[in-house]
Amino acid sequence: MDDSLAQLRSQICAHRERSRRQLLTHDDRLLRDIGITRAQAQKEGRKSFWKHTL
Repeated sequence: MDDSLAQLRSQICAHRERSRRQLLTHDDRLLRDIGITRAQAQKEGRKSFWKHTL
C-alpha cells in the first residue's frame, strides 16, 4: 500500500511540474484567459520542482 501511495504522489508531482513549465509556452491571450500575467507565468514556470510539495 505504501508503495502505491508513493507512486501516486510521484505522478502528481510530475504532473504539477509539467503544468507549471507549460505556462511558459502560453501566449498572452491564453494567460489572460486563465487569469495570470506573463510575469506570474514566468515566475511560476521557472520555480524549481522542490518548491512545491504535496
